[in-house]
Amino acid sequence: MAFSTVPLDVDPATSGSEDNDVNDGVGLSDPTLSSHRRKMLDLINRLHMTGVQMDMDLPMIAVIGSQSAGKSSLIESISGITLPRSAGTCTRCPTECKLSRSEDAWRCIVKLHITTGPLGEPCDVKNVSFGPPITDKADVEDRIRRAQRAILNPNIDAQKFLYDSELDDQTPEQAELSFSKNSVSLEISGNDVADLSFVDLPGLIASVGSTGKDGDIDLVKGLVASYIKKSSCVILLTVTCETDFENQGAHHLAKQYDPEGLRTVGVLTKPDRIPAGEENRWLRFIRNEQEPLVNHWYCVKQPGSLTLQNGISWAEARKQENDFFALTQPWSTVEPQYQKFMRTSNLTERLSTILSELIAKRLPEIHKELYNILHKTQEEMIKLPKPPSSDAVGEVWHVVSEFMRQLCRRLEGTPDEGGILQTVRPHQQAFKRAIRATAPQFIPWERSQDREELLPPDFLANEEDEPQKSTINGGKPRPSPPTSGNPRSLEIYLDDVLNHAQRARTRELPDNYPFVVQKAYIDEFTKKWASPSNILFDQVYDILKKDLDTLVHEHFEKMGRGGALHSVLMIVHEHLDAATKQAKEKVDWLLELEKAPTTLNVQYYSDYKDKFLTYYKGSRDPGELTRKLQNYKAPATTSPYKETFQQGIFKALAGLNEAGISAQASDLPKLLPVDPMEPALVIMAGVRAYFQVSYKRFSDMVPLAIDHEVVRGLEKGMEQALRDGLNLTGPDAPARCRLMVQEHSAVASKRTELQKKLDRLHAASLELRKLFV
Repeated sequence: MAFSTVPLDVDPATSGSEDNDVNDGVGLSDPTLSSHRRKMLDLINRLHMTGVQMDMDLPMIAVIGSQSAGKSSLIESISGITLPRSAGTCTRCPTECKLSRSEDAWRCIVKLHITTGPLGEPCDVKNVSFGPPITDKADVEDRIRRAQRAILNPNIDAQKFLYDSELDDQTPEQAELSFSKNSVSLEISGNDVADLSFVDLPGLIASVGSTGKDGDIDLVKGLVASYIKKSSCVILLTVTCETDFENQGAHHLAKQYDPEGLRTVGVLTKPDRIPAGEENRWLRFIRNEQEPLVNHWYCVKQPGSLTLQNGISWAEARKQENDFFALTQPWSTVEPQYQKFMRTSNLTERLSTILSELIAKRLPEIHKELYNILHKTQEEMIKLPKPPSSDAVGEVWHVVSEFMRQLCRRLEGTPDEGGILQTVRPHQQAFKRAIRATAPQFIPWERSQDREELLPPDFLANEEDEPQKSTINGGKPRPSPPTSGNPRSLEIYLDDVLNHAQRARTRELPDNYPFVVQKAYIDEFTKKWASPSNILFDQVYDILKKDLDTLVHEHFEKMGRGGALHSVLMIVHEHLDAATKQAKEKVDWLLELEKAPTTLNVQYYSDYKDKFLTYYKGSRDPGELTRKLQNYKAPATTSPYKETFQQGIFKALAGLNEAGISAQASDLPKLLPVDPMEPALVIMAGVRAYFQVSYKRFSDMVPLAIDHEVVRGLEKGMEQALRDGLNLTGPDAPARCRLMVQEHSAVASKRTELQKKLDRLHAASLELRKLFV
């Protein structure tokens, strides 16, 4: 969110007049306004204490500047305390200043705000009290120095730095860390304290010197950038007037993250060190003519080093500052409208206003952002695998039981579209069509004869899934186009059958032909059944394996580090292979049975043989008598106006019935003269009838065998195989189960990280609710 500050309707009171009372402190005089600001600032301070700023953007003021830019003096003038100044200790870690006006006596509470571990890794947010509350301002400097040493030495107990005299002489170069993201937190309250909060960041450095580390420059720059890159961070930019403006790196860094100057407040320090004659160059900043900022530039005057050494009080320092701007040219003669941009008191009041307004503006957004982040984090936590149970054996047993329950349900059959049986069924139907397509295509004519068309037998119309196709079209014999995916069958003509029968005769009587002729044609189609059977077998295997893998992943993928998943996959694959081996043996056995043609379904076979013989004979009738008889329908009444053929057939059937012979029109072709090709027609009818019997039997038995041995059979022994394979019952079961459920380090780390985040977010949510209670 881009942040823009709207100018105040009422400007802060100027301090240029003699009536300004510099002894009134830096707190705001309006009780109502102070109360509102204090409530807003207290809320943000409490939110910062939860560490939620790691997850969302909270309003804050960050004080930045190059080394020796007067940043520490500015902090001292705002907070009323003295910061450590020896050996650059104050620049080694952030210092959070939380100022609150109070009617109680002045006091300062020092805490260590820990957000990272010794190696810089994120850790649980901790706010560690560092010593008892301070009531004497003179004691603050030493306490801060010790707190900073504790921050820079994370592997040493922080409390030792409070009382251990051996650690008093430690220099920054001897510390474990050069800089740290962990901060020293100062909670300062009193009747002369402003309602304001800010963080003092390490000063930007241009060189590390002989005792520094090469990475310190980038480390400090990165630390400062991590604060000011956030859109709700007000940048308090300190610029010293004793150094050329363009040479101060803090300005360039601030402009990088706030190029339009919407959330930067500029502060000019050390105006007393401006070379004579160069004052106007700096006055251009006060008038907002040079590097203009929405929240303007301010100028402050702090005591020099010698004055500080002499122990000047905070009130005396403010009086000296007021005298400087009131009596020193050209500051004393600056236009009245710009007088409010000079003196620390004006800056402090403006900062307090900016921060409280920003908090009030961001508060509804903070509510919404916190809710969204909390919801998203909870969803991420839910997506993680369940945390390991203390009862590892019970957990594994539970997962195995759930897996078996779901497996049994799917193998038995589920009503959903993607069930195993629903997926297998189209392949079973394709298998049946492939077997039916191997039917011998007998042509009841000699090869040299020309015929218009061989119509499919009507009596098969209700038995087949697909319409029957004619065998010959256009009077020219040709092979039927093979059905896609099915074995190809060639047409067999009547004279070919007769010649085959004649060649096969040995010692038979003239009207008998050996069975080997029929068996040869039967072998021709049964040997083609192996390929569709193997295809169906492989398809069912692939479907089961895919479904089984999905089920295993669904139950075991999130268990532990993945070892359980791989173990279970190996076990179930071995069990599936064992079941398919048995099923393959059954299919091979069925194929072997079909090599010896036989059937006990004599009536079914005889009926088909008669129908096919009639069909073949009728197809050879040049007068199409047979076809007419097949299409014959008895007239409702006898009438001379009916067709002669219809009347004749009706009378013939009536006469046979009167003679005690029950007959239908389809039986009349049997009365036709004997065809010299009759033996071949009988062989063709017998083979074709046996195909109808055997193909239906085989197309049922193979899917049933596969279903029994593989689909239903997969369940048999599966649970025992898992128990034995996973070693769930032996003496090593507890240890093995603990290994199986042990979380992957990445998952454990992610869970810990998300839990810490949830803790921060819940704590922040609680603080927000308190605001409205």
